[in-house]
Amino acid sequence: MAEPAFSICVYCGSRPGENALFAQAARAVGTWIGANGGQLVYGGGRSGLMGTVADATQAAGGRVVGVIPQSLVDKEHARHACDELHIVRTMHERKALMAERSNAFLALPGGIGTFEELFEVWTWRQLGYHDKPIGLLNVAGYYDAMLAFLQHSVASGFIGEWQMGLVQTGQETDVLLRSLVQDIRTDAPETALQAVI
Repeated sequence: MAEPAFSICVYCGSRPGENALFAQAARAVGTWIGANGGQLVYGGGRSGLMGTVADATQAAGGRVVGVIPQSLVDKEHARHACDELHIVRTMHERKALMAERSNAFLALPGGIGTFEELFEVWTWRQLGYHDKPIGLLNVAGYYDAMLAFLQHSVASGFIGEWQMGLVQTGQETDVLLRSLVQDIRTDAPETALQAVI
């Protein structure tokens, strides 16, 4: 099998959420990744939006790499149909391996785990530990309140506009994914993510 054209780490909920548009967006993301010769890196679960994006990626011809801690295998019902399924010991190992295997990051709707993963890679980028593009897919206005609070943080002097600019935000799947892939630096050396673990 040929090497994937790109590898995108997708953070999203292990639940489907209450709005059918969330699952629709997850399917669209997976379909786009697969149809464009890409690879999905994600949390390894088969439930919720996580399972939806993985199923759609493979159905469209893409590769799927799942990373899940042993303690969550039973709780999240690991998706053993992944092209690669890495079972690790800790959440720290999970997030580090997902970051290392990815050229870009994309957050879909999700809960506190999704928030934490998004903010962590965003923090790493502002500190210079990586230069990989980050996207936030704001499905059905799910992230409107969070984005408003972040602008409040800018106005309060705790976040700079340049930091806000490190995350691309959009509502159109194709447009956002195309932008992320275009921003991938194919000539970039391996980054020092281990320094923050």
